[in-house]
Amino acid sequence: MNHYTPPLISAERVVGGRPYDFSRRVAIMAIVNRTPDSFHDRGRTFALDRATEAVRAAADAGADWIDIGGVPFAPGPEVTAAEELDRVLPVVEAAQGRAVVSVDTYRPEVASEVIKAGAGVINDTSGLRDPAMADVVAGTDAALVITHSLAAPRTPYPAPAYGDVTAEVTDFLRRRVRLALDRGVRPEQLIIDPGHDLNKNTRHTLEVTRRLREVAELGHPLLAAVSNKDFIGETLDVPQRERLAGTLAAVVFCVLQGARIVRVHDVRPAVEAVRMTEAMLGWREPAYTRHNMPAPG
Repeated sequence: MNHYTPPLISAERVVGGRPYDFSRRVAIMAIVNRTPDSFHDRGRTFALDRATEAVRAAADAGADWIDIGGVPFAPGPEVTAAEELDRVLPVVEAAQGRAVVSVDTYRPEVASEVIKAGAGVINDTSGLRDPAMADVVAGTDAALVITHSLAAPRTPYPAPAYGDVTAEVTDFLRRRVRLALDRGVRPEQLIIDPGHDLNKNTRHTLEVTRRLREVAELGHPLLAAVSNKDFIGETLDVPQRERLAGTLAAVVFCVLQGARIVRVHDVRPAVEAVRMTEAMLGWREPAYTRHNMPAPG
């Protein structure tokens, strides 16, 4: 199929010890939050046994990557770096060998420890607010996700305002990518994320999504973290637990606009939606073909 996607810097790369060709493949990133106050899970996987079971279930459902979080981005009570490590390290260990292990953290000291423990991706939703994060990742084999956000993590940012939200998000990511490169991070380590709903209202997020290809033109694999977010709920007028259909529509649309990693709560439906999209784009062969095929012999 003649479908235009922005050219990628280092489309073929190794992440967490596994090869990926992002010119023809989309990675499914599952979410496992070891937090009592995440916006969707609400503590469902806070207990260690529940978190490790969620890791197993995500891997069995086809997740390529598993993103482990110990502190939400949204405002809430203080969690020390020591507490964050206590939450995430056992889950990082439980996920080894099952999928590429990602850790959602904005703290360089936490990133350093989880990379030593085997994490292949650092997912920094603060967008390198602390430039030392780039120093930690430089010289390792870990990938670094740089996300657009305006506020410091755990800090309210009411009524964000933009002139041209997509242009401003793209410019922010361009500057933070340059910061990472200047501090020794290699181009093939970088992933960008426009930060759906992070310090953005629903109209902002819909605009960024509609023009996502402009962000993807930066050339680094783009992560779309759209799962069950408020822009879906407000657009469709559906509560938190009824956003799967909207999530899948957003996932497929983002892939068509250039996303190469999608971050989701409901793994198996997302895997099927993405693999079907890959097949329709001509990137993936069917699992089998029997319908209207010649009889054998």
